[in-house]
Amino acid sequence: MVTVAIVAVLAAIAAPSFLPVIERWRMRQAAEALQSTIYFARSEAIKRGGGVTIDASGGWDQGWKVVHKTNDLQVVTAPSKTVLAQSNSRTMLYVDRWGMVSETDGGVATAMNFLVHPTDKEDSANAIRLCVATGGRILQKAAGAACPS
Repeated sequence: MVTVAIVAVLAAIAAPSFLPVIERWRMRQAAEALQSTIYFARSEAIKRGGGVTIDASGGWDQGWKVVHKTNDLQVVTAPSKTVLAQSNSRTMLYVDRWGMVSETDGGVATAMNFLVHPTDKEDSANAIRLCVATGGRILQKAAGAACPS
C-alpha cells in the first residue's frame, strides 16, 4: 500500500509537466496534417490536370477535404483543442494543373500562411505559423516569426 501511495503521489506531481509536451505535439500534428494535405492536393492536381480544391468550408479548425470536381480524394479531421486560421480568412484553396495554390479559382498563385495554436491560447509558445510560398514550398515557423516574402 505504501508503494502504491508513493507512486500515486509521484504521478500526481509529474502529470502537469506533461501538458506542455502534449500541447506541442497536438500543434505539430495539426500543422503537419495541413502541410501533407497541401502536398497531396498539389500532386493530385498535377496528376489530374488541375481542378483540385482544398475545402474547409466549416472552418480550418473543423477539418478539411481535398476534392477533385465532385469526388472527395481525402478527408481530414482537425485535432481537438486546436485552432487553425488562414491569414486571409479563406476556407477554399484551389490548385491548378501546375500544382500552384491560389485563393481564388483560376487565380494567380499567392503566398499565404496559417496560424496553428491551442484553443484560447493564441500567444502560446507552442503555436506554429505555416508559411506557404507561391512556388509551393511550405515552412513551419514559430508563431511570432514572419513568413519570407
